[in-house]
Amino acid sequence: MLRIPRPVSESGSRTKRLDSNGPQLSRWYMLGSASLFAIILACIAIAPVSAGERYMTGAPEMTAAISGTNEFTPGDDAVIAVQLQNEGLNELKFVGSGIITRDDQPNTAKLITVTLQPGDSPLIIKSDPQMIGDIKGGTSTIVKFNVKIPKDATVGTYDLPLNLKYTHLWMAEQIGTDSIQYIYRDINETLHLPVKIKPVLQFSVISADTEHLNAGTEGYLTLVINNTGQEDGEKAIVKIVRNDNSMIIPTDSSSYIGDFPVGAEVTSTFKISVSNEAESKAYPLDVYINYENYEKDFVDSERTTIGIPVGGKTEFAVVSDLIEISAGQKKAVTVQYKNTGEATVYSAQARISAVDPFTSDDDTAFLGTFAPGEVKEATFEISVDSTATQKEYGLDSEVRYRDALDNSIISDPIKVRIEVVERSNTGLYFMICLVAVGIIGGGYYYYRRSLNGNREVKSG
Repeated sequence: MLRIPRPVSESGSRTKRLDSNGPQLSRWYMLGSASLFAIILACIAIAPVSAGERYMTGAPEMTAAISGTNEFTPGDDAVIAVQLQNEGLNELKFVGSGIITRDDQPNTAKLITVTLQPGDSPLIIKSDPQMIGDIKGGTSTIVKFNVKIPKDATVGTYDLPLNLKYTHLWMAEQIGTDSIQYIYRDINETLHLPVKIKPVLQFSVISADTEHLNAGTEGYLTLVINNTGQEDGEKAIVKIVRNDNSMIIPTDSSSYIGDFPVGAEVTSTFKISVSNEAESKAYPLDVYINYENYEKDFVDSERTTIGIPVGGKTEFAVVSDLIEISAGQKKAVTVQYKNTGEATVYSAQARISAVDPFTSDDDTAFLGTFAPGEVKEATFEISVDSTATQKEYGLDSEVRYRDALDNSIISDPIKVRIEVVERSNTGLYFMICLVAVGIIGGGYYYYRRSLNGNREVKSG
């Protein structure tokens, strides 16, 4: 260790001795500084040599398995999630000062392309081959494929081929101390994924017949259903469900059919109602079956949508001519009603609503059974106030009836046209003439009687 003389205070013997030996001490100071600089340069120049790594053995070892369920049913649109794992290990590694560390490890699978194929299965693979990059040894990734299982797919277990294409570092030759030549090997291998197609109950609607089904009413729906699947259903229940905002609304939504073996045919009847806003056309209705499967679980079959034809709304119209009533008159009027709908109604009654300036003591008339296109008459007794304005009025009328299922329904209001006219004097003139005739007749009778009496007196 280099020692540098320490200065002392200006007073004292040491200071004086330093002054007397000044040139010698200065040379020692300069020599020490130069030695320290040389040591620092040596430390910088002589850096430690870092050690490199080289793996002598190792390669990718790929395995694959389905993540989640591997069981599917005919008619499914499914996603198969494949967990792809690299189990390859680097078993031997050299470390040395003259070795350059490789960029890739031999157990890394690089530039992987994965392709799922249907093999002998009935599955339809919708996804294209997928490029997923590199997978290092000891790591894994998930690859997803969209598949379709046809409705007629045969039940069973199938192996789906999973093809892998990738490359890996096979050899690396070091050239000198500053370069490496890499040699890669391409791998094309196929793994297999087992999948199972489970049996399931499937059905088809052979016929859908309706009865008394019109807009605004209730009616019956009879379905004939066939088990076209590959599983027998036990404790089966046929169910119908409204399809979104369809005008068809189930009143009775289920029908128990019990055992429903493959190939069997059953008939189920339901009561359904139709919205008052429906038109004369077909509307959708969903049908499915709840049943106990082979695993003793209660499951629902796939839903089937069918079209239900609906008849038009039951409507009525007034087809009689304009009715005239004089102000202050009480009159029996006859109104003609026509059934303009598509359904026969029962126990029909017509009613008219008399409002000012009209009154009525008899505002209801019985029409009975009323078939489509039929015209029936109803008679009402109507009075008009003497101060009523002379013009045309429209009185509300309606028809109350029962449909084929004995539901009581009231039609939309319809107008009865009545015109108030000026009161006629013909009746007054007739009354005056009648009174005059009576007076004249009475006077003539009295005159004849008096004349006959006088003649009898004279003859006596």
